[in-house]
Amino acid sequence: MILINLLPHREAARKRRRDAFYAALVVSALGGVLVAGGIYVWYAAQISEQQAKNTVLQTEIKRLEGQIKDIATLQAEIAALRARQQAVEDLQADRNMPVHLLNELVKQLPDGVYVTSLKQENQVVSIIGIAQSNERVSELLRNLGNNSPWLSKPELVEITATNVALSPREQRRVSNFTMRVKLLRASELQKTTAAASAASAAGTAAAAASAPLANASAPAKT
Repeated sequence: MILINLLPHREAARKRRRDAFYAALVVSALGGVLVAGGIYVWYAAQISEQQAKNTVLQTEIKRLEGQIKDIATLQAEIAALRARQQAVEDLQADRNMPVHLLNELVKQLPDGVYVTSLKQENQVVSIIGIAQSNERVSELLRNLGNNSPWLSKPELVEITATNVALSPREQRRVSNFTMRVKLLRASELQKTTAAASAASAAGTAAAAASAPLANASAPAKT
């Protein structure tokens, strides 16, 4: 017996395919929502964790800023204490400066030169005196600049010629002079001495290093 299907099977097949397509769309949409939700939750967790780290970092930064302020305050106090200590040391060293000044003047004053006035302002000493000639004044300048460790940078301010009456009938021509010189502190003298010693040691080392080269370059005698 022959069976004939008179139902609209093509429409039924299209409906099944359409229903399957809609079902796939729904499943895909649900999958996309789940994936997007998972990504959102992961990013939210990462953001929350980073925010927690930022909060910890901000707290530590504030704590460190407070410590830095304390350190800066301590450094300022240390600098102030060092300045006071240096001032006290300078005062103690400066107590002997007049002694060194008079001692050096006695040593460096050439014959024929007489000091009539001394005035000290800080480390600058003004010297007023009388010399038998201009050459004596030049000798005094050389002595103060080259032979005295406590005195440096002598400067002639003024020199004038005048006559001095030795007796009612005898007069002598002399030179009135004014000069300035710097009186060194003990700390400055130590620095100057250390620099001179270092320069001398460097010169000695350079001479010792160049001696073998000079001997090697010298021609051999036969």
